[in-house]
Amino acid sequence: MKIFGAIAAVTMLVAGSVQAAETVTITDVTGREVSVNVPVEHVILGEGRLVYGLATLDTENPFARVVGWRDDLEKADPEGFEIYAAKYPKIKDLPTFGGVKDGSFDVEQTISLQPDVVIMNVESKAATEDAGFDEKLEAVGIPLVYIDFRDAPMKNTETSMRILGKLTGKEDRAEEFIKFRSNHIKVITDRLAKANPEKPKVFIERAAGYSEECCMSFGNENFGTMVEMAGGINIAADIIPGTFGTINPEQVVASNPDQFVGTGGDWEAYAPGMGWVPVGPGADMVEAKRKMVALTERPAFRGIKATQNGNIHIVWHQFYNSPYQFVVIEQMAKWFHPDLFGDINPEESFRELHERFLPIDYQPGYFISIKDSATN
Repeated sequence: MKIFGAIAAVTMLVAGSVQAAETVTITDVTGREVSVNVPVEHVILGEGRLVYGLATLDTENPFARVVGWRDDLEKADPEGFEIYAAKYPKIKDLPTFGGVKDGSFDVEQTISLQPDVVIMNVESKAATEDAGFDEKLEAVGIPLVYIDFRDAPMKNTETSMRILGKLTGKEDRAEEFIKFRSNHIKVITDRLAKANPEKPKVFIERAAGYSEECCMSFGNENFGTMVEMAGGINIAADIIPGTFGTINPEQVVASNPDQFVGTGGDWEAYAPGMGWVPVGPGADMVEAKRKMVALTERPAFRGIKATQNGNIHIVWHQFYNSPYQFVVIEQMAKWFHPDLFGDINPEESFRELHERFLPIDYQPGYFISIKDSATN
């Protein structure tokens, strides 16, 4: 009888687990309808930095479901990678892939890992379809879902977080994060709408100092939109038709921006020895300030108002590819309108995000202004 009772108990457990699984139709950020068995247990991240979003949901262990990922996190955010690796050493042993756009993504390896879903950033869609990877995955029954924290993040971040919530069975957690993020943004936008201050002209330089060429920037999305939400005028909005593009140094000089914001990070793996400013978790702020000052010595920046008035700032580049954008919106709002936002503390906002949603401790180093006293 004990044996039969044990068998019955196991049967009930199995039945319960089967009932817990559910096939749902997910509409991804491109409008594709995809059938997925949720909650997923085995995930491939077509971009390693998608873990920024996943970590807010699978806070106990963001890598518990990950069976393979693109190798970009270690190269694009080495400090962040090492912080996660110190707590979750297995990530150094996870199978890695190259990028779809550069032709080094291995679809056969992906299939061999038997994932429940492959999650990709939307910018990989064209290359994925051109290479026929979507058809190969579909042929073996592996769902492919696109989310977006980069192309149009101010439009798609909430949708992307809800997709991740559905995939992981953490829908309530996703809504909690969405509310936290949107409430912080609303404080800034509501106050600006009420006060209607004069808006400074802002040049936002993407990956400032990454190469000797000038000047990569943002059009009407991503950091371009964040500048507007923070109460600035993005000088590249009418020059760059999409999210990403380039303006020439003469256009910077002619626009004569009141404020300069560059994005930075430790890109030694990508552009060794170049002039990028290495901000990020636990950054060397003395070195960051030294390299930021060097940026202002470029010909296009010597005479502009931003340089003359000391309104030169650097922010962590990966805000452009994560759901944490509200933090940099707060920081830029303080820089553009210090009197209006004197009570806003972006450092504490980011610290609270870490405490409530992330498994790692907050480390400062994500922002620096040329007026700051740089110490470590």
